[in-house]
Amino acid sequence: MKYYSLNHKAQNVSFQEAVIQGLASDRGLYFPETLTPLDSAFFDSIANLSNEEIAFQAIKQFVGDEIPENILKEIINETLCFDFPLVEVEKDIYSLELFHGPTMAFKDVGARFMSRCIGYFNKDKKDYKSTVLVATSGDTGGAVANGFLGVKGVDVIILYPSGKVSDIQERQLTTLGQNIKALEVDGFFDDCQDMVKKAFLDPDLKHKNLTSANSINIARWLPQMFYFFFAYKALKKQNKPLIFSCPSGNFGNICAGIIAKKMGLPIEHFVASTNVNDTVPRFLQNGIYDPKSSKATISNAMDVGNPSNFIRIQEMYQNDLEQFKKDFSSYTFSDEETIAAMKSIYKIAGYISEPHGAIGYLGLKKELNNHQNAIGIFLETAHPIKFLDTVEPALNVQLPIPIQIESVLEVEKVSVKIKIYEDLKAFLIV
Repeated sequence: MKYYSLNHKAQNVSFQEAVIQGLASDRGLYFPETLTPLDSAFFDSIANLSNEEIAFQAIKQFVGDEIPENILKEIINETLCFDFPLVEVEKDIYSLELFHGPTMAFKDVGARFMSRCIGYFNKDKKDYKSTVLVATSGDTGGAVANGFLGVKGVDVIILYPSGKVSDIQERQLTTLGQNIKALEVDGFFDDCQDMVKKAFLDPDLKHKNLTSANSINIARWLPQMFYFFFAYKALKKQNKPLIFSCPSGNFGNICAGIIAKKMGLPIEHFVASTNVNDTVPRFLQNGIYDPKSSKATISNAMDVGNPSNFIRIQEMYQNDLEQFKKDFSSYTFSDEETIAAMKSIYKIAGYISEPHGAIGYLGLKKELNNHQNAIGIFLETAHPIKFLDTVEPALNVQLPIPIQIESVLEVEKVSVKIKIYEDLKAFLIV
C-alpha cells in the first residue's frame, strides 16, 4: 500500500514512511492510494467473528506486507484489550461506549495501535531515537502518553492549551514522567496544532525524527474505524438502517467511519455533531469552507476551528458537496443545549453522559427525524469522570473514581509553559 499527500506535491510513500513522517513534506495529510471493499462474505459472517478478527480484516490492506501478519495480529490483540459496549438509552438509540481503555477515552485505540507499529519499525534501529509530537484538546494527550510510556527509542512531547482541558485530562498527560513531556501552551488547541505542523517542516529539527500522534497520522486515525464494525456486528441481527452520530472536533472518528462505509460497511448516514465551533455545519449550509478561531466550551475536546481530517472526508467524495450530503449531516449545539441533553438522558434512562456524548445524542435525535425505522448510535467518547466539574452539578450526582483515574490524582503535575513556536523549537533542540 502506498500513501499520497492530499496537497499532491510530495512523493508517495509506504505505510511505514507515512507513520514515521506523520505529515507529508508539502504539509499534506497522507491518504491511501487504493481503498478496496471487503468481500460480502465477511459481512455475512461478521457476527461469528471476534473483534480481533474483524479488526485484522479491516486494517490489513492499509498495512500490506510491511508488518508480518502474526505481528500485526499481536498488535491488534494488544490494542483491543477492552470492551466496546452498546447501551440502549431509548428505543433504537444506543450509546457506543469507547472509554473502557486505560485512559478512559476512545483515543486509546489509535494510540495503542500506533505506538506498537512504531515500536516494531524501530526494533532493529540501534541508537535510533524518534520524537512523537502531539497537540491535544483533551484526551489525545493522555492516550498517547499512556500508549507510548516506556516505548524504547521514542520521546513524546505533548502540547496542550493552558486552562482549556479538564483537571483529570491534564493530570493524565503531565504526571507520567519517563519519556513523556508536557508543554502548556498559552493559547488554543489550534495554536498547538499549528506549532506541531510547523515543527515537522522545520529543517533545523530534522535530526529529531519528528512524527505526530494526532489523528493526522494514519496509524492513529485508521484504527478508529474498528468500532464502527463492532457496532454493526452487535446490531446486524436487527436488520435496520444504522445512523452514526459522532461528536466531532478534528473529525478523525467520523472520517474513519466513512472509510469503513467505503469498504462496504452498511452505514446509512453519518452525523457530525459539533459544539459552537461550527466550521463544518456552516460549510454544509453555504458550500464555503471558512475556518475560524476556536471558542472554548464545556466539550473542550471538540474546540477545533479548523478540523484537520475534513480534507480526507472531502477526498472520499471527490469534493462533490451534493454527493457528500447524501451520506453526511452536521449540526451545532450550544453549552446550554448540551447541559439540557445531559439532564434529559439521565431523566429518561438513568444514563450518565458527558458533554461530548450529549452533543452526539442531540445530533442523532435531530437526524433521526429524516430516517424511518432506523437505529441510531451516538459515540460516547470519554468517561464522564473526565468532566466531573460539569457532570456532577448538572445531574446532581457524585461520580465514583475509576481505578484508571485514581493513579494520577495524587501525582504532582509537571509541565513547561510556552507561548510561541520559537519556545517549542528551543525546547526540542536542547
